[in-house]
Amino acid sequence: MARYTGAVCKLCRREGQKLFLKGERCYTGKCALDRRSYAPGQHGQARMKKASEYGKQLRTKQVAKRYYSVLEGQFRHYFELAEKMPGAAGENLLTLLESRLDNVVYRMGLASSRAEARQLVGHKHFAVNGRTVNIPSFLVKPGMVITVRENSRSLGKIKAIVEANSARPVPKWLEMNKETLECKVVALAKREDIDLPIEETLIVELYSK
Repeated sequence: MARYTGAVCKLCRREGQKLFLKGERCYTGKCALDRRSYAPGQHGQARMKKASEYGKQLRTKQVAKRYYSVLEGQFRHYFELAEKMPGAAGENLLTLLESRLDNVVYRMGLASSRAEARQLVGHKHFAVNGRTVNIPSFLVKPGMVITVRENSRSLGKIKAIVEANSARPVPKWLEMNKETLECKVVALAKREDIDLPIEETLIVELYSK
């Protein structure tokens, strides 16, 4: 299961924006971007040149990849799937990314970050339609029900996460029962449901070259 293993705070600094890759830490004074708002590296504080059109497209793609913790090969695969779906390829791409099980767990408020959600899924804490699923990239579909496994509900870590994220709103395409820790996918996410500042048309332009 390939994943990025470097320092995630450097990714936020490189993009010049918070990607919320460390959960609660990103909201505190410990956030690396708040302390060092320039790009990492020896020349990070040097004045940045105005980005070209290609540069804007590339950076937008990198931001999207990093939000969802997806590497290049898998991201490109999602784009190829999005092109074959009816509708706008860019919006389809974001819908597919939102449908990943690790992202759904994060949206449910059962993880403080997508990286933590990925870890929890990999450790078999969740079931889909009653069957344990430990594949973070598993794509959910409308009608599916995601639950915390019975043996995991009493764990201190799960209880602490639920309490810490109890006030986080759940998107309308998910129907969450916070008492039973059960969530039903009522629809696929639409563009207006996705609160990330991503210009998906730039990604389409990049891959269409």
